[in-house]
This record gives sequence, structure tokens and C-alpha cells, in this order.
Amino acid sequence: MNGTEADRAHKRVYVDKRSPKAYHALTATAEAVRAVAQEAGLERTLVELVNLRVSQMNGCAYCLDVHTRAALREGETTRRLGVLAAWRDTEVFTTQERAALALAEATTHPADSALQEDAYATARRTLSEDEISAVIWVAVTINAFNRVSIMSKHPVRGVPRQ
Repeated sequence: MNGTEADRAHKRVYVDKRSPKAYHALTATAEAVRAVAQEAGLERTLVELVNLRVSQMNGCAYCLDVHTRAALREGETTRRLGVLAAWRDTEVFTTQERAALALAEATTHPADSALQEDAYATARRTLSEDEISAVIWVAVTINAFNRVSIMSKHPVRGVPRQ
């Protein structure tokens, strides 16, 4: 393989740019899900916490960057964002947020049936059916965006700190 072929072999296809119709359908889904979450009465900060926790689990740097900035714009605190990965070991999240985060994690790893059953039982005690549906849709949607960004290797750019 010559240099050009090797470069091409390692360069990722930006699937969002290569298949814009599919990507536009995904963004339309995200817009519909935002509306569903709002209609269910979920605060925007809770939606961003779900987006961030799922993105943490999937290791999606691009989505973590986007949704950290969005959460901060919505008034989320750096303290809560800093401990989000260990939310179970803190007392800084509400009962509703904890139920939503557990449900989002179960949606992200549905093969873990024990986790799924525990999360769903907690959600049933804490969230309305509309809220449960909205949280699951938020988690499903951000999981899809995570995969687009991870497989495309969307970059996170910025100025490094000195």
C-alpha cells in the first residue's frame, strides 16, 4: 500500500456528510424527541444530563463537548457535570434525575437485563409514563448520534490550555 492508499485507509468517512438524507432524518428525530421531552415536562438540564451520561458511557468526545456546552447554557453546574460519571455515589442529583440516568444507562446497555429491570422499576415509581417514554427516546437518539460521531471520528477542536 502506498502513502496515499494508507492515508485513505485510515481516514474516516463522515457518514453525516456522505449520507445527508439519513443524517437529516436523524436530526429531525432529535427535534421530535426534544418536543416530546418538553411536552412530558422534562427540564432541558435533565435532557442534557441524559445526553451526557450516555455519551460518557459510549466514549463520544464530540457529543460530550456539544452537550457539556449545552448543559452549561441551560444553567447546569460544573460541580454536577464533574461528578456525573459517578452519579450513584453522590447526593447532588434529584430522585427524578437519578431515575432518568438509570433508565438512560439501561437503554444504552439493554443486554444487561438485571440493570434494565431495576432501572425500569425505579422509573415506574418516580416518572410518569410520558417521562419514561421521553427519557428512553432521548437515550436512543443520543446513542445514534454517538455512533455517527464515533465512527466518523468527528474532531473536538479548541485551543489547548497552557
